[in-house]
Amino acid sequence: MVIITLQRAKCIGCNYCVEQAPAHFQMSKKDGKAVLLHSIEKRGFFTFKSANMGILQAVTKAKEACPVKIIDVKQT
Repeated sequence: MVIITLQRAKCIGCNYCVEQAPAHFQMSKKDGKAVLLHSIEKRGFFTFKSANMGILQAVTKAKEACPVKIIDVKQT
């Protein structure tokens, strides 16, 4: 299981996450911040869980590319 968490309020809109993992992130046309696709929001944290371990490399690159360190990726 791969768990991705995004603290969207702290996003600066650099687009690096979209460049690294376009299947999981996109930029909002409303406010220019990143959106974690298919995520569930709870208290400002957007979380997406997937059993597909094939996404791990792309989302880990997105996490590492984020200059404000608001993306977290965990394996369970």
